[in-house]
Amino acid sequence: MDRTHTSIVHVETLSDKIERLTNQSPMLCYQCGKCSAGCPVRNYMDDSPNKVVRYVQLGFDDQALQSKTPWLCAGCLTCSARCPQNFDVAKFMDAVRQISLEENVEIAEKDTVAFHKAFLNQIKKYGRAFEFGLVREYKLKTLNLLQDVDVAPEMLLKGKLSLLPHQIKDKKQIKKVFEK
Repeated sequence: MDRTHTSIVHVETLSDKIERLTNQSPMLCYQCGKCSAGCPVRNYMDDSPNKVVRYVQLGFDDQALQSKTPWLCAGCLTCSARCPQNFDVAKFMDAVRQISLEENVEIAEKDTVAFHKAFLNQIKKYGRAFEFGLVREYKLKTLNLLQDVDVAPEMLLKGKLSLLPHQIKDKKQIKKVFEK
């Protein structure tokens, strides 16, 4: 009697990818909505934060990756602090952004993506945010050259916008983070 064996191949889902990046399962979320209720930028999002988590839980990967919500997330950690399950929603949103970029998903919030990339480039180069470099890079990518130009002189005078970057001591550690 000839028995054929079939092997089952697990296709990595968005939930799997997020769990690998964050060391937490999106399945932890039981949809209480506290993250969305406390989110200070919720009014600007197309989907509530818990709805994006729900998309992932249900396997609606495209809806999660194409949502504007992860890109509008301020990363303020209010959602994560409020979660009764200790699910780090802010870390989840960061993972969704990272995966969206890796998979070349068409993202509606193009200026936000440009800001995100410019910010990460500054961290990669200097080990910390260099605001003037961030603004310069963002403005050149978006061509919003005159947007907010009226606040620059006051920021320079108050020392909020340094013309030269501050260096950190151990940039090798930062390089390791980006390689990981």
